[in-house]
Amino acid sequence: MLKLIICLVCGMGVAVVVLQLRQQRLEMNYQNNRLYGQIEAQQAKLWNQQLQIAVYVAPNAIARTVGSHELNMVPQSPLPAQQANWIDPASDPNAE
Repeated sequence: MLKLIICLVCGMGVAVVVLQLRQQRLEMNYQNNRLYGQIEAQQAKLWNQQLQIAVYVAPNAIARTVGSHELNMVPQSPLPAQQANWIDPASDPNAE
C-alpha cells in the first residue's frame, strides 16, 4: 500500500512538472512569435527608409532638384585628365 501511494505521489509530481514545462514552452513560443513580428516590422520600416533614400539620391532626382533651383554648381577641384586607352587610339588626342 505504501509503495502504491509513493508511486502515485511521484506520478503526480512528474505530471505537474511536465505540465509546467509544456506551459513554459507555449509561453516561449508566444514570445518568440511576438519578437519575430517586431523584427519583421522593423525590417520593413528600414527597407522603406532605404527606398526613400534611394529615390531622393537618384541621379535624375538630383538633376531635377539642381535644375529647378537653377544652381550653378562647379566642381571643387579640376576633373582628372582623360586616360589614354592603348586599345582605342581614337580617344587618345596624342595618337597619330
